[in-house]
Amino acid sequence: MKAIRNIGIFAHVDAGKTTLSEQILSHAGAIRSVGSVDSGTAHTDNLPVERRRGISVKATCVSLDYKGIRINLIDTPGHADFSAEVERSMWALDGAILVVCAVEGVQPQTQVLFEAMCKQNIPVIFFINKTDRENADFQKAAEQIQKLLTPNAVIMSDAASINEIVCDSSDELLERYLSGEEFSQTFLSEKLTELIHTNHAYPILSGSALKNNGVEELLDTVITHLPSPNQNNELCAVVFAAQHDKNMGRGVWVRLYGGTLETRESVTFIKGTDPITGEHKQTQHKITQIYDANLNPTGKISSGEIGVIYGLGNIKIGQVIGDPNFINRHIEPGKLRSPLITVQVIPSKPEQMQELRHACDILSGEDPLLQVQYIKTFNELHLRVMGTMQLEIIEELLQTRFGLDVTFGSPAIIYKETVSSRCEGFVAYTMPKPCWAVLKFEIEPAERGSGVTFTSEVQFRDIMERYQHQVEQAIPIALNQGRLGWQVTDVNIKLIGGEHHLIHTHPLDFIVATPMAIHDGLERGGSTLLEPILSAKFILPTEHVGRVMSDVIAMRGNVIDSTNDGSNAIINALIPVQTSLDYSTTLATFTSGRGTMSVQFHSYKECPLELGATAKRRNVDPLDTSKYILAARSALDGDIFNID
Repeated sequence: MKAIRNIGIFAHVDAGKTTLSEQILSHAGAIRSVGSVDSGTAHTDNLPVERRRGISVKATCVSLDYKGIRINLIDTPGHADFSAEVERSMWALDGAILVVCAVEGVQPQTQVLFEAMCKQNIPVIFFINKTDRENADFQKAAEQIQKLLTPNAVIMSDAASINEIVCDSSDELLERYLSGEEFSQTFLSEKLTELIHTNHAYPILSGSALKNNGVEELLDTVITHLPSPNQNNELCAVVFAAQHDKNMGRGVWVRLYGGTLETRESVTFIKGTDPITGEHKQTQHKITQIYDANLNPTGKISSGEIGVIYGLGNIKIGQVIGDPNFINRHIEPGKLRSPLITVQVIPSKPEQMQELRHACDILSGEDPLLQVQYIKTFNELHLRVMGTMQLEIIEELLQTRFGLDVTFGSPAIIYKETVSSRCEGFVAYTMPKPCWAVLKFEIEPAERGSGVTFTSEVQFRDIMERYQHQVEQAIPIALNQGRLGWQVTDVNIKLIGGEHHLIHTHPLDFIVATPMAIHDGLERGGSTLLEPILSAKFILPTEHVGRVMSDVIAMRGNVIDSTNDGSNAIINALIPVQTSLDYSTTLATFTSGRGTMSVQFHSYKECPLELGATAKRRNVDPLDTSKYILAARSALDGDIFNID
């Protein structure tokens, strides 16, 4: 089998990432001419919206051959609204190129990306781009990498630095060096490769993608120093992206960590967990076609390879096929950034609501963090999204791809809530017969960010073990909407009493009763609103420091610290999402584009109700007992048990 490198290219927006991808493709002979981002001819920008806007929206995989090595290259978006695409791409990689602008240096998103790669133990090559630009400063950018990102970054053009980092890697090598031994270039290169593979060294290269400088050296470093995939015979694969073909239907991008998959082969995977029984639901699908990374039909994919598989139905992104123990990545969607705003999407023609729902479901299948919520009671469709840029892209995709014209309501913050004080919740669900489920809970506030814990001190003779299991499975259903209409979190729930009946208890009675008892407690304990807080980093000219600090305070935020890197001020702050939605635009305006702002989700914290908002109840209130029981009995698989 041909030697492989699975690599991704990452960068802060406008660092020249896609231009670099074009030059790499050109050097490998994969394309005849280099495309341009600005003119909409970049080969890795496949969507019409990407070509028109000159930005990357989706991660794109292409395959090329260079000096006998097959390189599967994933070009990722730079804009923070599409961080989910970036995050999922990392699941498929064995190495990465992180592009840094020689003019701007290390920017906020650069740090976010590098930290995420470190958590995934992905070897990284730094490429300082745009060295041909006015005000470019390679040395300064390299020093920022070493100071702000990692002291183990080594300039590849500096033989002394390579010698130093290799010799410092072990006491034995250091002793041999100090005793006067001179190491060969081959020995140093091999040892440097070992350090890069184990994330103890990070090469720094430089050049200009636009002028085609330094690209060949970068490619040589990729094939020499980045790792090839481990070979493994046990089936293990991860789905990291999805696409829709008008003829083939839904296809999923898969990185195979072990084994092989072939056309017409049946694949079994876990479809999900039943919210009522807690059982894993398995499904089986037959592969209808397999394409390689260049979308050529191959009929087969082997260990270490990346390809597109059709025929797996609505398999979720992040789904692992086979044994997950062979994946050396953390498959956890939403670690880089999760949706914090929700917006209603309204079709221009009301009769197209079903079409709109279907289109949004397709888009959600391609981006699992684009959460679609249909509220049947109000015939409303809501989307949970990252930011306003993503909304603009969604609007254009709905129009160009599905022929649907839509408008959006005003973006609203996704709040959460918790119980205000310790309380007890009780229900005796014994009428109308046949039914019997008596429950008593103790509910108390928990530490912020701790989530939900459930314990039971009830003996199985009072409530059978399988019924207590149903209670535990129904807790997320009960907490899906609290008394303020938001998801309830940061609570400890203990089952302290109750009983079943040997004759009258129906198998699903405790599923129905649990939300009634929980909401009885929440009503007694009161509700505290929680709002999302962002960790924000500002990099801006020093003359604007006072203005930004004042604005942070006005946004109900806190300045954590302020430093100076010699040319710019760096401010770290915590700010509420609610007050900072449009601040990046404001910042760009009064700094004439010289100020940048990057954000990450930090935490949820208490918020006065008058400064926040409640949410409409999407289904029957569990405390409206008569309606709730009627709805539960007639629609156990319906809206009242949906979790979103």
